[in-house]
Amino acid sequence: MNGIVPSLNTPFKNDSTVDYASLKRLVDHTVASGCSGMLGLAVAGESSTLTLDEKRRFIDGVVETNASRIPFIVSVTDPDPSVSVKLAKAALLAGATGLCVQLPDSFERAQKLEHLQELSLHAPKILMVQDLDWTGGGLALEEIVYLFENVGPFSWLKIETQQAGPKYSAVLEATDNALNVCGGWAVTQLMDAMARGVNAFIPTGMERIYVEIYRLYTSGDIPAARALFEKILPILNFSNQHIDISIQFFKELRKAEGLFETSICRLADAKIDLIQGNEADRALRSALALSAEVSTP
Repeated sequence: MNGIVPSLNTPFKNDSTVDYASLKRLVDHTVASGCSGMLGLAVAGESSTLTLDEKRRFIDGVVETNASRIPFIVSVTDPDPSVSVKLAKAALLAGATGLCVQLPDSFERAQKLEHLQELSLHAPKILMVQDLDWTGGGLALEEIVYLFENVGPFSWLKIETQQAGPKYSAVLEATDNALNVCGGWAVTQLMDAMARGVNAFIPTGMERIYVEIYRLYTSGDIPAARALFEKILPILNFSNQHIDISIQFFKELRKAEGLFETSICRLADAKIDLIQGNEADRALRSALALSAEVSTP
């Protein structure tokens, strides 16, 4: 999955039910953009607002539309570990490529190991752990290594913590590059991440732009990759001020791209006020223009 593996938004209709037709368009768009994989039912997908049945239908819909064109990873994170297991079984049955899970903060090391081992029994091919900590350093390095050494299918770590860059390097060094490392929320440090040898990056939206940045960087044209990356920084400066703003903004972008019928969010705090809306409009225009620019031969 080296490259760009975006986290999918969940589209909703005007009545706030899941819009599976728009989801199909998003999956086709993700594949056509040159992404090397995709993640569903994660934070960007407002998974906390979806029922278990909606999640199962989401998984089935993505698998059917994707038709094994690129890897599809299903986030099974849930406050109830038993629900995570149910989602893992649904992902395996549907034909997804892998699982992603954030281990409960309340769990001791032995509980984390037990939970991860249980999920590994249902992991199709890939088992990814999400190391998410908005305000701190996340999982301790020694704990990551311990879990890696004791859970065979655990092969990917999604790092979304403070000081993500040094942590990428520390994990890669501690596991002799055997544990694949990917980033997400720290997308503003994308150039730093690629310089550290991060295997993949999991942003939301602007897929064609990210794919082009990655292509330029890996082909050796680092100045061109940096120049294109710097063009999206004002957009990220707006979108990444808060996760709720990010989710709402990229839903607005999905609608502007013609992928979603609405930009509705179920999250109550995912709102952009009138003044923010002016900045959002500028960012949307920039994102659309850059996407068109990189799509033009």
